[in-house]
Amino acid sequence: MLAPFTAEERRRLGVHTCPGGDQDSTHSADVDYAELLPSLFRLNVANFYVQLSSEEDRPRVLRILAGHATGNRRIFVGVIDPIDPRIETAEQVRDRVLEAARFIEPDRLGTTDDCGFSPFGDDTSTSRDTAFAKIRARVAGTQMASAAL
Repeated sequence: MLAPFTAEERRRLGVHTCPGGDQDSTHSADVDYAELLPSLFRLNVANFYVQLSSEEDRPRVLRILAGHATGNRRIFVGVIDPIDPRIETAEQVRDRVLEAARFIEPDRLGTTDDCGFSPFGDDTSTSRDTAFAKIRARVAGTQMASAAL
């Protein structure tokens, strides 16, 4: 499936695990990351976007990630939960990044939301203002963690 892509193109490809936001569940409640991640990491892509903010046992998943995130692969950990109406603070985001950095080399670590924010015209479960506040917290918290690392 990925054979037609050049090595340069593969550096821009990634795979995303999603918490199943339409069911208000975490992904590992359906399929354990210990079963899912080994097969995902067999894909010849450079970037992995992993739902993690709403994960009940983040250190366990981070240990699994650390065992599979080899080479130059970049791991983007979810630090914002788009489903939760509470707005994360920059400090909470910073702490989640620093937690992940104990398992994944900081130069290969990035942040993301657990899943995207649906278009506001289609899904009004998260208001536009809440979505932007969460994104601002992710940016500020990531900057704080970067400075600390």
